Amino acid sequence: MAIILGLESSCDETAAAIVRSDRTILSHALAGQEDHHRAFGGVVPEIAARAHAELMTPLVETALADAGMTLDDVDAIAATAGPGLIGGVMVGLVTAKALAMASGKPLIAVNHLEGHALSPRLVDADLAFPYLLLLVSGGHCQLLRVNNVGDYNRLATTIDDAVGEAFDKTAKILGLGFPGGPAVERAAALGNAKNVPLPRPLKGADEPHFSFAGLKSAVLRAHETGQYKVEDIAASFQQAVIDCLYDRIRYTLDRIDAPAALVVAGGVAANVPIRNMLEQLAASRGMRFVAPPLWLCTDNGVMIAWAGAERFAMGLIDGLDFVARPRWPLDPNAAPARGAGVKA
Repeated sequence: MAIILGLESSCDETAAAIVRSDRTILSHALAGQEDHHRAFGGVVPEIAARAHAELMTPLVETALADAGMTLDDVDAIAATAGPGLIGGVMVGLVTAKALAMASGKPLIAVNHLEGHALSPRLVDADLAFPYLLLLVSGGHCQLLRVNNVGDYNRLATTIDDAVGEAFDKTAKILGLGFPGGPAVERAAALGNAKNVPLPRPLKGADEPHFSFAGLKSAVLRAHETGQYKVEDIAASFQQAVIDCLYDRIRYTLDRIDAPAALVVAGGVAANVPIRNMLEQLAASRGMRFVAPPLWLCTDNGVMIAWAGAERFAMGLIDGLDFVARPRWPLDPNAAPARGAGVKA
């Protein structure tokens, strides 16, 4: 069985983990950067990159120590090589290259999105290919058919903002703090989702894609009126997101030969009301619903190590000349969506 060291540094989480190919997590070291970015209400790329540079080596040492191993015991070193904030991605990838060169171990350059996409298979050994994946995070909102490791068909994407970005901006508008997603969910639990009229962008549209920019703007306008409680705006926003996701996924399911399982991954997958909606939708379609545990939804080194293990098993090794990528679509052959920009 292969033992993989995985490094993650694509945004504001620095992480190192060691995972064995039989799905055993041997260690997991993670350091968040909330305190670095809270004053700015969002992630500052340069600050994030500096923090990664300070934290990565100590976290690797911690991961090895917690597993009772040295670098000689590892079979390969995997690292996020994109997409993400390029400064942070470079820190993790360069660290992995140095470790690979020093130890003579193979390097595996992991697409961060593939780390999310494959993470449910780490905790559910029965999850077989293909499956339908809703990938929801701060930078992405996509619906993909996962055919195999490295083989994805993008069925839908956001034409403007990602759902996680909308959560973060809503939290900033409402003064709920950072990180925004959990803050909005907590506030929403105290509010009435029927009290604030908000739009459902693209609901009922004859296309599969998502849109959240208009919803975010509507939140700003509602807050500026001073007529509504913060908790009610948060609850109404969250329900609007749920309604949009439900409608767009249902649209796609009506038009494809659906796989046996509906899977959710990415940071927004930690939102419990969204998970509940997806579970109910899957049940109504006779599909299994699979979601990683909440801690595995946000960025972490375990998912990178696991994706590395899946790629290593297929002989997918990368050279030390692999270049960090700020953009790296899972399905590079997907047709451009209307209005789609860098998040496509």
